[in-house]
Amino acid sequence: MQNVQIFGVKSSSATRAAGRFFKERGIPLQIIDLNSKPMAPGEIKRFIDKFAMSALLDTGGKSYIDAGLKYMKLSDSALLLKIENDPKLLRLPLVRCANQLAVGHDESAWKEMAAVLAAKPAANR
Repeated sequence: MQNVQIFGVKSSSATRAAGRFFKERGIPLQIIDLNSKPMAPGEIKRFIDKFAMSALLDTGGKSYIDAGLKYMKLSDSALLLKIENDPKLLRLPLVRCANQLAVGHDESAWKEMAAVLAAKPAANR
């Protein structure tokens, strides 16, 4: 069983940084390329419930600006469809470790996740 899941895209430097962060600490991880496989509805709902949809969007990113979303008022379901087609609309990566979640390049949250995993006995990982 994987301890850390990283949802992102290969072209995202922040996604690659998250992968390096956990690999350097010997923490097992699973990287899900959102260009190949969209997030399951229940998975993205966890992030929306904790952070709200607006916090997940990369409003300064090229994809967001090019899509004209700055001037559109869309429902969450319409935004989810757009995100499924273009995951770069999100602040990547989205990182999950059990019930802990992080959005974007958030090393302090990653360190908390690593600390929790380090405190668990290896047999429980």
